[in-house]
Amino acid sequence: MRNLGKFWLTFLALAALLLVVACGEEEGEKEEVVVPGITDTEIVLGSHFAQSGTYGAAYAPVLAGMKAYFKYVNAEEGGVCGRQIVFKAEDDQYDPAQAVGVVRKLVEEDKVFAIIGGLGTDTHAAIWDYLNEMGIPDLWIMSGAHKFAAEPYEHPWSVPLLPDYYVEGTIFGKYISENLSGKKVGVLYQDDDFGRDELAGVKNGLDPTKNELVSEQGYESTNVDIRPQIINLKDDGAEVVVGACIPGHCYQALKAAYQWDWDAQFFFPHHIRDYVSFVYAQEEAQWIDGAMTAHIRKMYDWLDDPAVAEHHRIMEEYGDFPAGNLTITGQVAGELTVDALGRTCDDLTREGLMDAVHSLQDYQSDLMLPGITITLSEDDHLPIEQMRMMQATVTADGKGQWEYFGDIISFADED
Repeated sequence: MRNLGKFWLTFLALAALLLVVACGEEEGEKEEVVVPGITDTEIVLGSHFAQSGTYGAAYAPVLAGMKAYFKYVNAEEGGVCGRQIVFKAEDDQYDPAQAVGVVRKLVEEDKVFAIIGGLGTDTHAAIWDYLNEMGIPDLWIMSGAHKFAAEPYEHPWSVPLLPDYYVEGTIFGKYISENLSGKKVGVLYQDDDFGRDELAGVKNGLDPTKNELVSEQGYESTNVDIRPQIINLKDDGAEVVVGACIPGHCYQALKAAYQWDWDAQFFFPHHIRDYVSFVYAQEEAQWIDGAMTAHIRKMYDWLDDPAVAEHHRIMEEYGDFPAGNLTITGQVAGELTVDALGRTCDDLTREGLMDAVHSLQDYQSDLMLPGITITLSEDDHLPIEQMRMMQATVTADGKGQWEYFGDIISFADED
């Protein structure tokens, strides 16, 4: 009986040992989570971005800035989290249907860890529901449409980067009421998310006791001639005009005002500053003189600024495009990506990356203007809430240029 008892004790001890080992193996297996886009040596990121056609040509520098910065980080910083960044940008030709196809390819075939810097309002609107349903970080959206920041709970994985048109419109409205009190205001707007956001922002920022909004003139983006809307603005008595327009239509408004000797003060969206025709115009410089906009970052020709000089070096050594205002935008998106990844090296999961993004508090790139910061959280996906005004002037040689003036203006009233 004693031998039998010892047998059972030995058997039970062995069984318990085997159970512990089995449990340990199961726990070890659970810890080895496979995260798409993450290997021991690489972090794979993706983007949908127009790389052909009119929009591909216009926004190529933004993509070039992102690519060059990631190459720089890989070469000179050893990557991030001990891994090289692999960046795959697919051409969607600025077409929503093609954006759906290329993003699905990036997610389902290329197994990217996150989507970075997706370009365009309509193109990104076609895929952000999908990315949120799949739980994929959708960071630094290249669109100023307010909806991308306004729904952090409905779209918790999506965070934009560019100045929001509603925020910009509000800042324009505040500036007008503080500095052009008594002037009648008109808004020329493209009748889509962009234009309607800007219009709503102007209404939000204007003090109705100081300025009357006398005219709202909408037009379709496909309109070739918008002079009827411009005539209406003039006939309605607008002395200040906020133009939520793309460059060609903004040019029409400026040219008409010049030809009609209409001395209205024009405000245009921030993306105008980055178009060559609005920076280096010569014959038409007199049209632009005095026009205003607002922005958030340093100018590419501030070569005495160490951060700008370093950006030029990065673009020369690692880029396939010369340094410019738009390549700076691309680099800022790259910097934010690397910073967020660096905060989650111990938790390289998609959830960990979003936690890192939401931990950004008063973040400031050296390429952004002093006082312009980014603060994000789970319930706040609005990255930019301050801008500084700019005005177009004509140089001695007859060219147009943009210059900052005044203090930083905040979207929200200070507490």
